[in-house]
Amino acid sequence: MLFYSFFKSLIGKEIVVELKNDMSLLGTLDSVDQYLNMKLLNVEVTDAEKFPHMLAVRNIFIRGSVIRYVHLPADEVDVELLQDASRRDAAQAKASAKVQASQAKSQQQKGGHGGGGGERAVVPAS
Repeated sequence: MLFYSFFKSLIGKEIVVELKNDMSLLGTLDSVDQYLNMKLLNVEVTDAEKFPHMLAVRNIFIRGSVIRYVHLPADEVDVELLQDASRRDAAQAKASAKVQASQAKSQQQKGGHGGGGGERAVVPAS
């Protein structure tokens, strides 16, 4: 969720999205979702000679799984906010792991998986 929240803060800013097929698109970030799918407005291809078929495209929806890099303007990145959010996420993950470990230890002390647990008697056949 950290990246999603971060990209939501960049809506309306100009970014460069580099795709896995080596195409780079310059445009204004219009929207982003939890899968990091992005919609760009006023799109320009940075290498028009290599991708001439993209010259007519003005708005584009980009699936998050095909994005290699997102280049951001340095002055738009709030490093302190990102560091604080990263620390908060790490602390939450650590607390969650501690709770899970405590639950596992408690389960072991109660006798494992909670099934049966008693001794079985063997009765000879007559």
